[in-house]
Amino acid sequence: MKTVLITGASSGYGRATALYFHSQGWNVIATMRTPRAGLLPDSDRLRVVELDVTRPESITAAFEAAGPIDVLVNNAGVPSIGVFEGTPMTRVRDVFETNTFGVMATTQAVLPEFRERGSGVVVNVTSSVVLGHMPLSAVYKASKMAIEGFTASLSLELAPFGVQAKTVEPGACLTTNFAANATNGAPVDELVPAPYAPWAKKTMDAFTGQDLFTKESDVAQTVWRAVHDTTGQLRFPAGPDAVWLAQAK
Repeated sequence: MKTVLITGASSGYGRATALYFHSQGWNVIATMRTPRAGLLPDSDRLRVVELDVTRPESITAAFEAAGPIDVLVNNAGVPSIGVFEGTPMTRVRDVFETNTFGVMATTQAVLPEFRERGSGVVVNVTSSVVLGHMPLSAVYKASKMAIEGFTASLSLELAPFGVQAKTVEPGACLTTNFAANATNGAPVDELVPAPYAPWAKKTMDAFTGQDLFTKESDVAQTVWRAVHDTTGQLRFPAGPDAVWLAQAK
């Protein structure tokens, strides 16, 4: 029986992915910064482990607690929307700490095990923002584009050892708490300087008016497909809007 470790599994895509792999008979290590009872079902094949991907000591402890794994799904991430001019650099660094450096750190932690065994899959969850030019997402897109490039190069480094690295690119999901967290508690007005306000409002209205959205189950099933793919495909758009963007690109 194989084991998957998923970061950011308390809600959204991460939780859905944990539930899906569990339903397929896998052992699941569901990690989250603040474990809480009731977020996932009780099962002898599902363990919840505390993990903050921005803290090296937390990464070490989590992987020691997890034991051997077959797949790492780097799902933990923080959103960010707003005009770049109005985004504090402290916020920029916070986004990169989780979305970019956190992914690299957890990946580096598991590679010796995968390389020595000669098997293993790393799936890095990015975003459909990498598939097109989208306003109000400069910081978020930069953090995810970095992982796209990282994964592409990493896949070549790992191939001689039988280890795979892939990306899953989810579209926008209205059922996650992305929008609520995207401003880190700050009013959107604070992240959109006055000269940008009329244009930003039109942009946000256009986005909320679209009818193609990604479901959490779309992402879970796409992660599953990426893990089991044998064609050498590197990038997997997830959800109808992401697939549309990938095809348009």
